[in-house]
Amino acid sequence: MVKENIAGILAAYSFNSFEDFTFHPFGAGLIHGTYLVESGDSKYILQEFNNAVFQFPERISTNQRLVKTQLDEKLLPFQLPLPLLNSDEKLITGWNGKLFRLFKFISGQTIQEITSLDQAYLAAKAYGMFAEWGKVVDTKQLQECIPDFHRLDLRFAKLKEVASERGNLSAEEQGLLAFYLGQHELIAEYKDYQEVLPNRLTHNDTKINNLIFSHDLQKVEALVDLDTLMSGYLMYDFGDMVRTIACSESEISGNWDAIKVEIPVFEQLLKGYWEGVKSLCSEEETMSLLLAGEVMTCIMGLRFLTDHLQGNIYYKVNYPGQNFHRAKNQMILLQSLQANKAELEKIWKSITQS
Repeated sequence: MVKENIAGILAAYSFNSFEDFTFHPFGAGLIHGTYLVESGDSKYILQEFNNAVFQFPERISTNQRLVKTQLDEKLLPFQLPLPLLNSDEKLITGWNGKLFRLFKFISGQTIQEITSLDQAYLAAKAYGMFAEWGKVVDTKQLQECIPDFHRLDLRFAKLKEVASERGNLSAEEQGLLAFYLGQHELIAEYKDYQEVLPNRLTHNDTKINNLIFSHDLQKVEALVDLDTLMSGYLMYDFGDMVRTIACSESEISGNWDAIKVEIPVFEQLLKGYWEGVKSLCSEEETMSLLLAGEVMTCIMGLRFLTDHLQGNIYYKVNYPGQNFHRAKNQMILLQSLQANKAELEKIWKSITQS
């Protein structure tokens, strides 16, 4: 990207002349191209929108605009950096056949994994406070940015369909497939919850690196990556934290013997999230938090294995078997969650039932 192109995009924003600015690539995001733009004393993030991954940008803008209009961001103790409006009062700017968005720059630090239990607590509390803050949103007006994103039953059905069309599986592939297709009890529990859980405003991608911490890591400054704002269940957001933050290894790790749920981290995640949502949660939602980690871990395992059997058409891979290994990684975590369910339930009761 050259400066003349950046200037052409910035011309769509009238709140700053951008006559004199500098820019450089920023961050290590895998979805959108991102640049830090500095103009005078002001800093902005310019993001090239990847509509190959997010195929319905207008749905994302609709949801973000709904949040902007129905909620007061000042009631949150951290920032929620939604795209800035351009001169046409739009959140997305078209330029030369591509789509761009501009955000206020927020100073702070992002982390890829926690280095203390306090960070797990702070992260979960921020996501919980976000859920409580969003309780007044009319979820019927929210659109599906990614259709059926966290539908465990449909992901399960898709794997069965793809597997039935694929022959010549190796013994290891057959074993992994049998594990996931054997999760009937979990699927049944999930479907039972579908009947009773209310829809909430959910973030749907609650990884630790979607938060900006203060430079000393003592508080959360902002909750970012808001492209998956949708209607969903609280167990989606809490479950994805359990899956990604309370696992001893990252989802790309092949260190099979080391993969397990970190129970002290789970406890801090539940403490933090519960502090945010306890005044909001119905009895059924409270109960669903115990199953949440299993649901989200199973979903990702199903998705990874399905993509592997389809020839790696969705997830980017660095070698041919990587999606298979990702699915194996999630299987081991799911086994650990299920094996430790009694202990996790004791923690759940001590926190939510006291």
